[in-house]
Amino acid sequence: MSSSPQLLQVLRDGVPRTRADLVAETGLARSTVTLRLDALLRTGLVRSEAGTSTGGRPPIFVRFDPGARSVLAVDLGAAHVAVAVTDLDGTVLAEHREDLDIAAGPAPVLDLAARRGQDLLDQVQAGGAGPLAGIGIGLPGPVEQATGRPRTPPIMPGWDGADVVGVLGRRFGVPVLVDNDVDLMALGEHVTVYPDTAHLLFVKVATGVGAGIVAGHRLVRGADGTAGDLGHVAVPGGAPVRCRCGNTGCLEALASGTAIVRSVRGLGHEVRRLEEVQGLLEDDGVAEVVRLAGQSLGAVLASCVNLLNPSVIVIGGPLAHEPSPLFEGIEQMVRGRSLPLATSRLQVVASRTHGRAGLLGGARAVIDRVLDPAAMDAPAGAEPAGG
Repeated sequence: MSSSPQLLQVLRDGVPRTRADLVAETGLARSTVTLRLDALLRTGLVRSEAGTSTGGRPPIFVRFDPGARSVLAVDLGAAHVAVAVTDLDGTVLAEHREDLDIAAGPAPVLDLAARRGQDLLDQVQAGGAGPLAGIGIGLPGPVEQATGRPRTPPIMPGWDGADVVGVLGRRFGVPVLVDNDVDLMALGEHVTVYPDTAHLLFVKVATGVGAGIVAGHRLVRGADGTAGDLGHVAVPGGAPVRCRCGNTGCLEALASGTAIVRSVRGLGHEVRRLEEVQGLLEDDGVAEVVRLAGQSLGAVLASCVNLLNPSVIVIGGPLAHEPSPLFEGIEQMVRGRSLPLATSRLQVVASRTHGRAGLLGGARAVIDRVLDPAAMDAPAGAEPAGG
């Protein structure tokens, strides 16, 4: 491994350093630091600047330049597409969100995402943003990590095996990382809101229900990338409602946005989307529907707490607002059915990334891959497709 990536990892914290600082911090020879730093300066990822003189020649500092490259992040849901361009610090430079139907299929959906992404890139690059370094995209279903292809996604008809990497890679000519949307949400929430929290669980309650797991500061995907698929865990003592997977009593069948909307419609309210339920919570019947959904979710999360012992559970989705009947139901079951030691420091909170968790996670996945020492040393085109 060359020393250039080592120097870059040191500089990524944004603190300006002199060459002497880098020699002392890395233990490398001054000649090696000079050689490798010159290489980094040529890439534009690092820039130099003069410090303040104290009487002699002003010191020359070098620092990481997050604006040297841009990253395109795409968050696809069952009924929306969100697109953002960030710099290499993950700062959002421009973003766009609109409704869509994921069931329209990969060709029209990816074409729309690509066009919206190109519009944003044109906008920020006209203002001086750097060239595109890579694309991170989250899909609302299982993703095969080795290929980046969705595999039998239950709410994505027509997407099984779709070559998302190839479609976007050919269009933009950069590495493409594909991952499950909730895994990227967990990553986004972790790095932006809870960077010091080693063990975190992100739970998305939307059309379906899913979870992303962070353990030891690392995203956990499991052997085949399906870790966190809470939607098809049976709710203890749950009603035998048939789920789209063919089983009965699944969490998705009892507590997903689809299930909540169905129950609220049964009370006589003409709602079509989970977002509309939020405005009806003053109705005692609607509040009870949401609270019962929270209890079902909490019953499953209690097992997760006993098994994984997270210190933070983040709830995302249209109803993730505190306080609310959803959180009342979750807290009741989690506190009542988990081991006291496992809940002694546990926080159950609403997402604090304002609907951007998937975008922030997608961008961070690309940033970490592009700036990873192994990736920087690898031949062009050698980057793997998965997240």
